[in-house]
Amino acid sequence: MVISYHGGQCFKVSFGDTTLAFNPISKKSKLESTKFGSDVAFVSLWHDDFNGIEQVTHGSKEPIVIDTPGEYEMGSVTARGFGVKTTYDKKETFNTIYQVQMEDMNLLFLGALGDIDIDSKILSELSDIDILFVPIGGGDVLSVPQASKLAVKLEAKLIIPMHYDDATLKLFLKEEGEEGLKPVDKLTIKRKEVSAMQGDIVVIKS
Repeated sequence: MVISYHGGQCFKVSFGDTTLAFNPISKKSKLESTKFGSDVAFVSLWHDDFNGIEQVTHGSKEPIVIDTPGEYEMGSVTARGFGVKTTYDKKETFNTIYQVQMEDMNLLFLGALGDIDIDSKILSELSDIDILFVPIGGGDVLSVPQASKLAVKLEAKLIIPMHYDDATLKLFLKEEGEEGLKPVDKLTIKRKEVSAMQGDIVVIKS
Protein backbone atom coordinates (compact mmCIF):
# COMPACT_ATOMS: atom_id res chain seq x y z
CA MET A 1 0.00 0.00 0.00
CA VAL A 2 1.28 3.45 -0.91
CA ILE A 3 -0.13 6.56 0.83
CA SER A 4 0.56 10.12 -0.33
CA TYR A 5 -0.73 13.37 1.17
CA HIS A 6 -1.99 16.33 -0.82
CA GLY A 7 -2.78 18.89 1.89
CA GLY A 8 -5.90 19.57 3.94
CA GLN A 9 -7.45 16.13 4.39
CA CYS A 10 -6.65 14.83 0.90
CA PHE A 11 -4.94 11.45 0.69
CA LYS A 12 -4.24 9.13 -2.21
CA VAL A 13 -4.07 5.47 -1.23
CA SER A 14 -2.93 2.99 -3.90
CA PHE A 15 -2.48 -0.77 -4.03
CA GLY A 16 -2.13 -2.77 -7.23
CA ASP A 17 -4.26 -1.12 -9.91
CA THR A 18 -6.66 0.42 -7.40
CA THR A 19 -6.52 4.02 -6.17
CA LEU A 20 -8.64 5.54 -3.41
CA ALA A 21 -9.04 9.26 -2.74
CA PHE A 22 -10.04 10.65 0.65
CA ASN A 23 -11.53 14.15 0.89
CA PRO A 24 -10.09 15.52 -2.39
CA ILE A 25 -9.81 19.31 -2.43
CA SER A 26 -12.03 21.16 -4.90
CA LYS A 27 -10.68 23.90 -7.17
CA LYS A 28 -13.21 26.18 -5.43
CA SER A 29 -11.46 25.71 -2.09
CA LYS A 30 -8.96 28.20 -0.68
CA LEU A 31 -6.66 25.21 -0.23
CA GLU A 32 -4.41 24.11 -3.07
CA SER A 33 -5.86 21.16 -4.99
CA THR A 34 -4.11 18.28 -6.77
CA LYS A 35 -5.21 16.27 -9.81
CA PHE A 36 -5.00 12.46 -9.94
CA GLY A 37 -7.23 9.58 -11.02
CA SER A 38 -9.05 7.42 -8.46
CA ASP A 39 -11.37 4.42 -8.50
CA VAL A 40 -13.20 5.39 -5.32
CA ALA A 41 -13.53 8.84 -3.71
CA PHE A 42 -14.57 9.15 -0.06
CA VAL A 43 -16.12 12.49 0.90
CA SER A 44 -16.69 12.91 4.63
CA LEU A 45 -18.41 16.29 4.39
CA TRP A 46 -19.82 18.11 1.36
CA HIS A 47 -17.63 21.23 1.40
CA ASP A 48 -15.16 22.65 -1.15
CA ASP A 49 -12.28 21.60 1.13
CA PHE A 50 -13.28 17.94 0.78
CA ASN A 51 -15.51 17.36 -2.29
CA GLY A 52 -13.23 17.87 -5.29
CA ILE A 53 -14.51 14.89 -7.27
CA GLU A 54 -13.46 16.58 -10.52
CA GLN A 55 -9.87 16.63 -9.23
CA VAL A 56 -9.75 12.84 -8.83
CA THR A 57 -11.44 12.11 -12.17
CA HIS A 58 -8.57 11.73 -14.60
CA GLY A 59 -7.72 9.65 -17.64
CA SER A 60 -9.59 6.35 -17.59
CA LYS A 61 -10.45 6.68 -13.90
CA GLU A 62 -13.86 8.05 -12.88
CA PRO A 63 -14.42 7.35 -9.20
CA ILE A 64 -17.32 5.76 -7.41
CA VAL A 65 -18.28 8.53 -4.97
CA ILE A 66 -19.07 7.59 -1.37
CA ASP A 67 -20.36 10.50 0.67
CA THR A 68 -22.92 9.10 3.14
CA PRO A 69 -23.02 6.60 6.01
CA GLY A 70 -23.62 2.97 5.05
CA GLU A 71 -21.88 -0.22 3.99
CA TYR A 72 -20.00 -0.49 0.71
CA GLU A 73 -18.10 -3.09 -1.29
CA MET A 74 -15.94 -2.22 -4.28
CA GLY A 75 -13.98 -5.25 -5.47
CA SER A 76 -11.41 -6.05 -2.78
CA VAL A 77 -12.27 -2.90 -0.81
CA THR A 78 -15.00 -2.83 1.82
CA ALA A 79 -16.06 0.27 3.73
CA ARG A 80 -18.46 1.46 6.39
CA GLY A 81 -19.48 5.04 6.99
CA PHE A 82 -20.71 6.42 10.33
CA GLY A 83 -22.40 9.81 10.53
CA VAL A 84 -21.59 12.21 13.37
CA LYS A 85 -22.87 15.75 13.93
CA THR A 86 -20.35 18.52 13.50
CA THR A 87 -20.04 22.23 12.73
CA TYR A 88 -17.79 23.22 9.85
CA ASP A 89 -17.37 26.67 8.34
CA LYS A 90 -20.07 27.95 10.73
CA LYS A 91 -22.66 25.44 9.48
CA GLU A 92 -24.14 22.58 11.47
CA THR A 93 -23.83 19.46 9.38
CA PHE A 94 -22.85 15.78 9.40
CA ASN A 95 -19.35 14.37 9.00
CA THR A 96 -18.93 10.76 7.91
CA ILE A 97 -16.21 8.68 9.55
CA TYR A 98 -15.02 5.95 7.16
CA GLN A 99 -13.68 2.56 8.15
CA VAL A 100 -12.04 1.02 5.08
CA GLN A 101 -10.62 -2.48 4.83
CA MET A 102 -8.14 -3.44 2.12
CA GLU A 103 -5.02 -5.56 1.83
CA ASP A 104 -5.88 -7.06 5.25
CA MET A 105 -5.56 -3.63 6.82
CA ASN A 106 -8.18 -1.60 8.66
CA LEU A 107 -8.04 2.15 7.89
CA LEU A 108 -10.03 4.71 9.87
CA PHE A 109 -10.50 8.14 8.29
CA LEU A 110 -12.03 10.63 10.75
CA GLY A 111 -12.66 13.43 8.26
CA ALA A 112 -13.79 16.79 9.65
CA LEU A 113 -14.36 15.48 13.15
CA GLY A 114 -14.74 18.28 15.68
CA ASP A 115 -15.59 16.41 18.89
CA ILE A 116 -14.02 13.33 20.49
CA ASP A 117 -17.29 12.30 22.16
CA ILE A 118 -18.23 9.71 19.54
CA ASP A 119 -21.32 7.62 20.18
CA SER A 120 -20.41 4.43 22.07
CA LYS A 121 -22.23 2.32 19.47
CA ILE A 122 -19.95 3.70 16.77
CA LEU A 123 -16.84 3.30 18.92
CA SER A 124 -17.66 -0.36 19.49
CA GLU A 125 -17.50 -0.90 15.71
CA LEU A 126 -14.09 0.74 15.35
CA SER A 127 -11.87 -1.91 16.89
CA ASP A 128 -8.43 -3.12 15.76
CA ILE A 129 -7.44 0.00 13.79
CA ASP A 130 -4.26 -0.34 11.77
CA ILE A 131 -4.00 3.16 10.27
CA LEU A 132 -5.74 6.24 11.71
CA PHE A 133 -6.07 9.49 9.74
CA VAL A 134 -6.77 12.18 12.34
CA PRO A 135 -7.28 15.97 12.00
CA ILE A 136 -5.20 17.99 14.49
CA GLY A 137 -5.60 21.61 13.39
CA GLY A 138 -8.18 22.85 15.89
CA GLY A 139 -10.97 25.31 15.08
CA ASP A 140 -13.59 23.32 13.17
CA VAL A 141 -11.71 20.03 13.72
CA LEU A 142 -10.02 18.33 16.66
CA SER A 143 -7.37 20.24 18.57
CA VAL A 144 -3.98 18.69 19.29
CA PRO A 145 -4.90 17.50 22.83
CA GLN A 146 -8.22 16.07 21.56
CA ALA A 147 -6.55 14.30 18.65
CA SER A 148 -3.91 12.76 20.94
CA LYS A 149 -6.51 11.62 23.44
CA LEU A 150 -8.70 10.03 20.76
CA ALA A 151 -5.75 8.27 19.09
CA VAL A 152 -4.90 6.65 22.43
CA LYS A 153 -8.54 5.70 23.01
CA LEU A 154 -8.82 4.09 19.58
CA GLU A 155 -5.53 2.19 20.09
CA ALA A 156 -4.45 2.75 16.49
CA LYS A 157 -1.22 1.05 15.46
CA LEU A 158 -0.21 3.87 13.09
CA ILE A 159 -1.34 7.50 13.29
CA ILE A 160 -1.20 9.88 10.32
CA PRO A 161 -2.04 13.54 11.15
CA MET A 162 -3.90 15.78 8.69
CA HIS A 163 -5.59 19.19 8.50
CA TYR A 164 -2.84 21.25 10.15
CA ASP A 165 -0.43 24.12 9.72
CA ASP A 166 3.24 24.09 10.72
CA ALA A 167 2.51 25.36 14.23
CA THR A 168 -0.11 22.74 15.08
CA LEU A 169 2.00 19.94 13.61
CA LYS A 170 4.93 21.02 15.77
CA LEU A 171 2.63 21.11 18.82
CA PHE A 172 1.23 17.65 18.01
CA LEU A 173 4.68 16.09 17.66
CA LYS A 174 5.73 17.68 20.96
CA GLU A 175 2.59 16.32 22.64
CA GLU A 176 3.44 12.86 21.33
CA GLY A 177 7.14 13.07 22.28
CA GLU A 178 8.15 12.92 18.61
CA GLU A 179 9.72 16.35 18.14
CA GLY A 180 12.55 15.04 15.96
CA LEU A 181 10.29 13.11 13.61
CA LYS A 182 11.17 13.63 9.94
CA PRO A 183 8.34 13.78 7.36
CA VAL A 184 8.40 11.28 4.50
CA ASP A 185 7.55 12.01 0.85
CA LYS A 186 5.11 9.08 0.79
CA LEU A 187 4.43 6.01 2.89
CA THR A 188 4.85 2.53 1.46
CA ILE A 189 3.74 -0.04 4.02
CA LYS A 190 2.74 -3.68 4.36
CA ARG A 191 0.44 -5.45 6.80
CA LYS A 192 3.27 -7.13 8.72
CA GLU A 193 4.98 -3.76 9.26
CA VAL A 194 1.82 -2.18 10.65
CA SER A 195 1.21 -5.20 12.91
CA ALA A 196 4.48 -4.48 14.74
CA MET A 197 3.51 -0.87 15.51
CA GLN A 198 1.94 0.55 18.67
CA GLY A 199 0.75 4.12 18.27
CA ASP A 200 3.55 5.03 15.85
CA ILE A 201 3.27 8.37 14.02
CA VAL A 202 4.14 9.10 10.40
CA VAL A 203 4.00 12.59 8.91
CA ILE A 204 3.69 12.63 5.12
CA LYS A 205 4.81 15.71 3.17
CA SER A 206 2.14 17.47 1.14
